[in-house]
Amino acid sequence: MAEPLNVLTLPLRGSRLIEASAGTGKTWTIAALVLRLVLGHGAAGQGLGRPLQPGEILVMSFTKAATRELSERIRARLVQAAACFRGQPGAEPDAFLNELLAAFPAGPAREQAAWRLAMAAEAMDDAAVLTIDAWCQRMLREHAFDSGSLFDEELQPGEAALAAAAARDYWRQQVYPLDDAALAGVLAQWEGVDALAKDLNDLHDKPLPADAGQGTLLDAAARATQRRAERVAELKQGWADRADEMLGWLAAIWSDKKHLARKALPRESDGIRWIDALRSWALDPAIERPDITKTGRLRLSDTGLRAGLVEASATADVPGFFAQFEALMEQLDNLPEVAPALRLHAAAHVQARMQQLKVRAGTFGFADMLNRLDVALDESLSGASAMRLRQRILAQHPVALIDEFQDTSPVQLRIFDRLYRIADDDASRVLLLIGDPKQAIYGFRGADIYSYLGARQATAG
Repeated sequence: MAEPLNVLTLPLRGSRLIEASAGTGKTWTIAALVLRLVLGHGAAGQGLGRPLQPGEILVMSFTKAATRELSERIRARLVQAAACFRGQPGAEPDAFLNELLAAFPAGPAREQAAWRLAMAAEAMDDAAVLTIDAWCQRMLREHAFDSGSLFDEELQPGEAALAAAAARDYWRQQVYPLDDAALAGVLAQWEGVDALAKDLNDLHDKPLPADAGQGTLLDAAARATQRRAERVAELKQGWADRADEMLGWLAAIWSDKKHLARKALPRESDGIRWIDALRSWALDPAIERPDITKTGRLRLSDTGLRAGLVEASATADVPGFFAQFEALMEQLDNLPEVAPALRLHAAAHVQARMQQLKVRAGTFGFADMLNRLDVALDESLSGASAMRLRQRILAQHPVALIDEFQDTSPVQLRIFDRLYRIADDDASRVLLLIGDPKQAIYGFRGADIYSYLGARQATAG
């Protein structure tokens, strides 16, 4: 159950989700929590049981500007607190610092607390106040053996040239060998290699289906075409008989001459033509869609017929197969497309080629850092090395405060969960997730509000 935050009594153990809207003092609160952690403040059983150094407290946000502000505010707060604990002239404690002072009686206990605060302020240059990208880069470099990273890798923020080279390689390997008919289909999707490269821009760092890159481009097109054909064949089942039933019911309507002048009901010649098209479609495996106009779809639908009967002052019941016809037309509008299969195939191969080029050049990008740390911490993939890496990072950062958590992507959440195991609520570590779901703005970087909701569920209670 959610409860108001009391920064002095919040248990500094296990996993907590702090929801705070803009203007509610998030930065002040983070600085106050860091003070408590540096002092080892907290009731028995409500903390880690020892003071911490700034370097042990991972404070993370999503922009460099935010991390700079956080670092400066934390340092200033530590300096102010140290002065208050020493009773220096001009030091003006606020209500929070007065409460904190009361927890450390005058004498050696307060003097030691003042020393800890002053040392922490001086050590802020070594503090772990970082963006997610910078922290991942640091972890991969500092734990190169367990993360499987190279010591001399270089961060390459812009990958446009690399992506373009990978796209050209894909075009040469997959498109050049195609015959005229297959090439025409590909060129309908992409006018050329530049169009392909542009189309894949937003997929370079996205997870793809495991089978997306299977076989050749021609194989991918054939699989997609086959899936579409199988779906059409499935939809055709029983429609030859239903077409006859539809025609029989309409014949009774047409026999009542007083309704024929009403334009909302299908005319006999039009109705017969549309029903014949539906029957031909159902019986001919080569026809993908029945040759029925937009008007025909409406007039033969349950919705259209009911409206027409009302206008014609008729009372006949509309059989269920007209509603089924309406649903059939919608299903045909949503047949599996071939184009997405081609795009996923290209994206999978271009992603793989980019990774090969990066390994060869000893470079990596921002998304690579996240993915590689995620894989390195996956015990099902990396085994004992993943366990060692997790233990070493937890020893390095037993506490993490993650600001702007609403902008977390699924892979970022997975990294934090692999490390701190959110739902375990383990008293030997601290994970504070701070955010406001109303302010999620980094969708373009993969932020996903469902990640935030998953974390909320994991911290429930």
